[in-house]
Parts: sequence; structure tokens; C-alpha cells
Amino acid sequence: MTHQIAVAAAAALVSLAFAATVLERWLDRRRPQDLAWSASLGLFAAGAASLWWGASNGWSAAPFRSFYAFGAVLNVPILALGTVYLLFNRRTADRITVATVLLGAFAAGMVFASPIQGAFVSDVLPRGSDVFGPGPRVAAAVASSIGALVVILGSTWSMVRLLRIGTGAARRGALGNGLIVVGALVLSWGGLVNSVLDEMTGFAVSLLVGISLIFAGALVATGSRSDG
Repeated sequence: MTHQIAVAAAAALVSLAFAATVLERWLDRRRPQDLAWSASLGLFAAGAASLWWGASNGWSAAPFRSFYAFGAVLNVPILALGTVYLLFNRRTADRITVATVLLGAFAAGMVFASPIQGAFVSDVLPRGSDVFGPGPRVAAAVASSIGALVVILGSTWSMVRLLRIGTGAARRGALGNGLIVVGALVLSWGGLVNSVLDEMTGFAVSLLVGISLIFAGALVATGSRSDG
């Protein structure tokens, strides 16, 4: 359990530091994609902190609800809003943001209000199907899949478009989008890590690596836009 706590703590602290850094860029430049990315990194920090909480004190309803809401329902859709602001005009992106936030709040409320249907084992990270009915599980599946699809397809399209432009700033923008895509894939492929490491360590490692790549991509992508 000691290594699980350490990796989860590292993921929480690193993602919190990354969130603060990107938020500072938003305060300086007021680019909406920076605000979306900083909020997403903050949610990743909350999810990792919940993993830390469960690993440290034993899994129960409170840390698992927190982990599920922040780490499975909210973080990827908010991350996708950064891509939305790169792809659409401000008015359209703002409308998508309002809808995403309202639906995310509804889904998170479902996670916190739904009854627990199974028992917790103190040192085992449960799956959603072990303790939740269909409502929270469907919310997590829809939110994470649509959010990941927007990030991966949208950032890939932006990367190809920028590479065709071919300027130095465009190439840096393409690199930033590529890093965000890889980070999203790492987070989606966390289950592969779990096949090598134990489940809690696997989630923490995938969070740590995924958010590091997303952070790097956000800095490079926004930096290239300011240069252009």
C-alpha cells in the first residue's frame, strides 16, 4: 500500500501544480482554452487526491464517489472544451461549454446521490459495477467516451491542419495538439497498465503520465498561438 499512496500523492500534487500553472497563463492572456485546460487539470488533481484518500484510509463510499465523479465523469469532458475552443468560434464554443457544464453537474450529482449497492474491500479499488447501479456507470461511460473522442479527433485534425501550414508557430501548435492526444490516449489506456501493475497503482501511474503530457501539450499549443 505504501507505493500506491506515494504514486497517488505524486499524481495529485503534480496535477495541482500543472493546473495552477495553466491557470496563471489564463489570468495573463484570458484565452478560454487555458481556462478549460486548467479546470480539467484541477479535476484530475481532485481525482488523484481521491485515489490518494482511498489508498491511505481504505476504500469506502466517500472516497470512491469522489474518485468516480472527478476521475471518471467530469475531467475528460472539461478537457475536451479546450479542444472545442481551438476548433470553433467563441460563441459556439461558449454554448457547448454551458451545455457541458450543466450535463456534467447533473452526472456528478447522480454519482454523489446514487445508493451504494455493493460492499467495499478496504485495500481494493472497486469498479463502478461493483458498487453502483446503471445510472452513474452510463454517465461515466458517455462522458468519458464523448470527451475522449472530441479530444483525440479534434486535436488530431488541428495537428494535421497546422502541419500543412508549415510555419514554426504552426509546427509547435501541431506538437502541442499531438501531446494532448497522446495524454488522452494514456488516460484511456490506463487499463493496460493495470494488467502489469496492481489496479490502484495502474490508475495512479496512468494519471501521472497522462496529465504530464496534457500539461505539456497545453503549454506548447497556447504558446504557439500567442506567437502566431
